[in-house]
Amino acid sequence: MADADGHPDLEEFDLSAVLAALADDNRRSVIAQLYAEPDGTEQFCSVFGMPWAPSTRTHHFRVLRKAGLIWQRDVGNGRMTKLRREDMERVFPGLLGAILDADRGRHPAQPATR
Repeated sequence: MADADGHPDLEEFDLSAVLAALADDNRRSVIAQLYAEPDGTEQFCSVFGMPWAPSTRTHHFRVLRKAGLIWQRDVGNGRMTKLRREDMERVFPGLLGAILDADRGRHPAQPATR
């Protein structure tokens, strides 16, 4: 069962939700930036440089969170975000890397600006 913030348990991961979340160029860019960082790195949502209004940013991060791609926690008046790389590899081995590798030519990943 998903927790209060909508983070699904491993057995709740759904391939359709993951693929739908990654279908959006901007969301895929966020995941690519997190993927380029060392495992476990947390970033504030604001560092990804997306051209989103706050309400749109909330929506996009919710989609990523509910798909199981990211873990978020509140810190002060912001949210820290990290990639659930190990969980994704456990449930869908190689999927995230394959999608990001296929997309790399179109959207080179840059680590998030701290």
